[in-house]
Amino acid sequence: MTQTTESPDAGESEVLSFDLTGRPWIQVVRSNGSQEELSLRQVFEQAGELRRVLGDLATQEFALIRLLLAVAHDALDGPGDIEEWAELWEDPNCFAPVQAYLEEHRERFDLLHPVTPFLQTAGLRTAKGEVFSLNRIVADVPAGEPFFSARMPDVGWLTFAEAARWVVHVHAYDTSGIKTGMVGDDRVKGGKVYPLGTGWAGGLGGVFVEGDTLRETLLLNLVAADTEELDFSPDDRPAWRREPCRPGSDGRLATGPRDLYTWQSRRVRLHHDTDGVHGVVLGYGDPLAWRNMHRHEPMTAWRRSPAQEKKLGQSPVYLPLEHDPARSAWRGIAALLADRLEDTGGAEAPSRLRPRILEWVARLVTEGHVPRRFLVRARTVGVKYGTQQSVIDEVVDDRLVMPVVLLHGQDPTYARQAIAAAEDADRAVRVLGDLAADLARATGAEQEGPKSAARAEGFDALDHPYRGWLSAMAEASDPFEHRHTWQRQVRETVGRLGDRLIAAAGDAAWEGRIHTDTKGGTHWLNAGLADVWFRGRLARALGDPGSPGAPGSGEGAAVPADDGPPGPGPAGLPETDHAATDPEVHA
Repeated sequence: MTQTTESPDAGESEVLSFDLTGRPWIQVVRSNGSQEELSLRQVFEQAGELRRVLGDLATQEFALIRLLLAVAHDALDGPGDIEEWAELWEDPNCFAPVQAYLEEHRERFDLLHPVTPFLQTAGLRTAKGEVFSLNRIVADVPAGEPFFSARMPDVGWLTFAEAARWVVHVHAYDTSGIKTGMVGDDRVKGGKVYPLGTGWAGGLGGVFVEGDTLRETLLLNLVAADTEELDFSPDDRPAWRREPCRPGSDGRLATGPRDLYTWQSRRVRLHHDTDGVHGVVLGYGDPLAWRNMHRHEPMTAWRRSPAQEKKLGQSPVYLPLEHDPARSAWRGIAALLADRLEDTGGAEAPSRLRPRILEWVARLVTEGHVPRRFLVRARTVGVKYGTQQSVIDEVVDDRLVMPVVLLHGQDPTYARQAIAAAEDADRAVRVLGDLAADLARATGAEQEGPKSAARAEGFDALDHPYRGWLSAMAEASDPFEHRHTWQRQVRETVGRLGDRLIAAAGDAAWEGRIHTDTKGGTHWLNAGLADVWFRGRLARALGDPGSPGAPGSGEGAAVPADDGPPGPGPAGLPETDHAATDPEVHA
């Protein structure tokens, strides 16, 4: 597992080595479904035969993909423009230069090197010489309480391959909180360093594009340097081409994607013996503000922050748009397609920016390097932290298969209909939740529980159909008619769920009770009236898909005026205020 050499230092008989360029450590899935571990050399050599990288967590996979992209960008020194990218796409051996590059920098890829260990700080120590449990870097055992069951209740030992993967991950996703100070770090107060934020990727709503093979995945995310929406600096380079990190921080700013993909947000030192790793020293490294980094970081959507604009007295200010674990990727499709669809008249900056990685794929489509009917998988990965970002609560992992025509720069019609279709589902599911609340009111029961349960069931019932409908858009000649097909499907599905709720309401709901509405009026509310209100609301939410004035007909028509019975049910549906209601928008 390890190589040994004679040590030049007195007091040690041998120096261990674990060369990541030649030793297997990255988990992969082959095209035939089998799994194994490969070295960096093997990953690039066999990328066309591999389906994907496999992480212990989705966040680890995201961090490893970014590491591989940093290697590819640096080894190829580009691509410089879209023509160079097209040549790489057509060349089965496009990653051949990576082999010489890895050989040149092999010493910096040694996990156990005595002077420049991979992504670590040699000699890192606390004032008391403490060595911490590996729980501090293994994210499926958060400090304090194990949220995942893979390694309960403690991590006592890791193979060198496992440790290497978690070292990559800790720089990207480590929690915040108070950490033990390191000798040489001038931020230490009373033996501690106070919270400086999570790892860089922890603040992102991570997005990357998956192809059919790992080769396609790496190339589709390999953004050319002439991309207008991103800034590429001649000084942009990954961590292993910089001076080894010392304790503390030098306060520098990121230079571009290669730098951000390998950003050293922590200072780490593994403690090991000949068999594996048994402890770690972990402290804060280089903090980095997420504010207005949209021209450097391509793998997240961005949102304008009015609060930050007011505080800083500048505009616009963009922050990463993080993922909501309770919201499937298809429900947040607007964030993936957003900024090119906003008509600001050129006077106002967009409220959202879609991930620049998707902007890059849109360019490939618009300039004809990828066919309009090509299907891509937008992979969304992220973390929800809890208790002042000191623990990991949830990991977000989802995929959305969509035709690249949705990303076409000059033809936004398909994208607009895809977003509107997701809004159809959202309106219809809200109507279903209102039905559940009305049925609960009819019996005098608590409303929020039934309402939430009904909405969850509604979104679950529409999840698979929407994904299928979106994929089928690749073959749709008329996006408006395709949208109408979806509206009919939503109406049938949600109507059927409503029928079930009414049938299960029970005698008390059919008998009903006196209800006082928001205007002080009273009426008898029972399951029969709740049913009538439900049908009216659903009709207004989706309209008649065949009528030119129906919601989403492409004419921008308003929701038809209500002509149903009085009371809370018939009140016209409010216009959707996405900034106020979208769970993905975080302060």
